[in-house]
Amino acid sequence: MSIGVHIPEYLQDCELVASEDLARAPAFWLAHVLLTMGDPGEPAQPYGVDTSAYDEMVDRLSDPEQPWPVLRVRIGGGHTVYAVYANWEDQNNVDFFVRHPTWGRLGHLGQCGADEAGPGLSWTELLTLATSTQEGGEGLTDSSERLLLLLPMLGDAEMPGDACDTVARALSHCGIRAEAADDLAAILLRKQDPAGGPRWTTAGDSPIAVCSSLYSPRQVPLALGITPDQAQALTTALTGPVSGHPSATGR
Repeated sequence: MSIGVHIPEYLQDCELVASEDLARAPAFWLAHVLLTMGDPGEPAQPYGVDTSAYDEMVDRLSDPEQPWPVLRVRIGGGHTVYAVYANWEDQNNVDFFVRHPTWGRLGHLGQCGADEAGPGLSWTELLTLATSTQEGGEGLTDSSERLLLLLPMLGDAEMPGDACDTVARALSHCGIRAEAADDLAAILLRKQDPAGGPRWTTAGDSPIAVCSSLYSPRQVPLALGITPDQAQALTTALTGPVSGHPSATGR
């Protein structure tokens, strides 16, 4: 039975449905990364995914007649990151944003599809969100699934040397053929440019990092307008607690 998802600050003229059950299928993960970061027309079989299963998954993820699929990642401090497959009659997007029930607004990370916007996460933030799993409640809890779900939002000039291996391990864990995972990871990370790629810095009164890319919603602090305490809590959820800061204790 499908469970509806209500996001008060999101579009109200669409039906959203919790779709974490799709994560059990390797076809979902291949479709997700190719639709958002690669070529969705690429053959599925070299990656160990049945062609018919892959085609069916792509159709489901882009069907405007169906409720829009939503996958969630619960993180620290009561925050939740959402990936929504927004399927209009004339275009398809995947919307990424973070929400806290006390904000009254959304923190937009970016979009993939017809209305491209990003990046929305640094490498440090991506790893933190992937590994800071929250027990219980809705959403994905597996760190590899969380990493791959949010990978399309990655943009960072300062990538570690083992980034490709980390993504390849996640792909293999989620059902992509191990022999092909390295090549696919390299394809997905090919746009991470150490010379001209996005830089993440903090400035002014906000502890939340901003992005140097002209196309990123995070040229301004994420969830602009939240209180200083809320901004610090969001920073902790994105990057982990800072030693000596009050929020670093009691977690």
